[in-house]
Amino acid sequence: MSYTEEVGESLRRIRVERGLSLQDVERTSGGAWKAAVVGSYERGDRNISATRLLELAEFYEVSPADVLPGEPAIRRDNASSGVVIDLQKIELLGDGWGPVRRYLESIQVQRGDFNRQMLSIRGEDLRALSVIHGASPDDLIIELRSAGAVIER
Repeated sequence: MSYTEEVGESLRRIRVERGLSLQDVERTSGGAWKAAVVGSYERGDRNISATRLLELAEFYEVSPADVLPGEPAIRRDNASSGVVIDLQKIELLGDGWGPVRRYLESIQVQRGDFNRQMLSIRGEDLRALSVIHGASPDDLIIELRSAGAVIER
């Protein structure tokens, strides 16, 4: 099962636990959440952006962490302090990495950290990045390492 499908399974579980049908979600959200779109997220047919995931978690009144499946790779690796991303290497990656770049920039803005060389990523940030990129946290780290975008400590 892909990571996107696991996220979808979590979304479906949360919706069903609340006793909501897809039509109920659309109706109670005032149309903000279309039944077809939520259904495609739940089936894993469509990647959900981090922003939409946060909004849907808020609608369901759950923590975003409740939606994300499994334990993040960062904890399994016993690297609880996170990974350090080489921002210059990220800039060199293709267009498919645009959403990842934008999320990293938003982290910098939130933290007021404008070091253009590197950025320390926490476990929850890594999980959000993996959703944005459509990969598991493990696979995301593998891709980043193979691109030389992880600074090993």
